[in-house]
Amino acid sequence: MTVSNVVRIVPAAMLVGAVVAGTPAAQADNRRLNESVAVNVYTIQQNSGCTTDLKINPQLQLAAQWHTNDVLHNRALGGDIGSDGSTAQDRANKAGFVGTVAETVAINPALAISGVEIMNQWYYRPDYMAIMSNCANTQIGVWSENSLDRSVVVAVYGQPG
Repeated sequence: MTVSNVVRIVPAAMLVGAVVAGTPAAQADNRRLNESVAVNVYTIQQNSGCTTDLKINPQLQLAAQWHTNDVLHNRALGGDIGSDGSTAQDRANKAGFVGTVAETVAINPALAISGVEIMNQWYYRPDYMAIMSNCANTQIGVWSENSLDRSVVVAVYGQPG
């Protein structure tokens, strides 16, 4: 390799590095994961004898988003109560949902979480299984967020009033 070849390679490598460095970081799109959680809950309901459909509700999704972010950024949280003392019902009311709600929360101490891991956390908890299989819960909002060492998924289930 001659000196002139090295001179041509180095600027090309620097250009590629500059382009990569200037590219904005991609934000994780958990839409498919969130939808798959809703589908899994629907399947559990159908296997429990429910004949109703499960509809995604934007107000419940907003309530789930608020709690997901709260749990992700407040490591002392591990359940349904928010850092401000709010409950799932408080958050759903604030989001504009009229009716009764319940909630399930999954936390994984890793960058990612799969639908299988979520269902493994929820399916074998009798209280969460009762929520998921309750035929009166006809609406749902699911939200998930990730950090380098923590993934959080919250589902809020609604019974419209």
